[in-house]
Amino acid sequence: MQRYVRMFGTPVTLLALLGVLIFGAKWGYDNVMAPPPAAPQTPCVDQSVGKALTTKQVTVKVYNGGRKTGLAGRVAAQLKAKGFIIGRTANTETRVTTTQIIGANPDNPEVKLVAGFFKGAKISGDDRLDHSVDVLVGQETTGFTASAPTSIAVNGAVCLPATGTPTPSAAASR
Repeated sequence: MQRYVRMFGTPVTLLALLGVLIFGAKWGYDNVMAPPPAAPQTPCVDQSVGKALTTKQVTVKVYNGGRKTGLAGRVAAQLKAKGFIIGRTANTETRVTTTQIIGANPDNPEVKLVAGFFKGAKISGDDRLDHSVDVLVGQETTGFTASAPTSIAVNGAVCLPATGTPTPSAAASR
């Protein structure tokens, strides 16, 4: 019996250690290659805006979901000219055909204000905490309505980003 332990003990121990080494290397590689966690959103803060919410108080991020180069930048420039705070412009992996407006809730005043500039856009909510609004434009953009109102009537306080500056969102992952 002792002879078999001497004969097979060392190779079995080496195989066990090799298994632990391979497992540790795979675990380490998987954790190093994993994408970083998303930055937490800064929640909105109830702010008194009087009787109307204006474009100067709304943060908008514009994403190009089509193949037209520079489309997000052009739409962002149009929105900025109307007074909106532009949080970010970028391309997105998500392909869209028609314009999409995404905010915390489709019934929120900031979403309605932005949607007024894009007639026929698909409007949806994703319960985001920061109350910014994403505009995804694509191949068949519904067009920009320059004559849309730059304010919307509200009753009292509106939940807006704390500093009026853009905050990180999950929208890029759309």
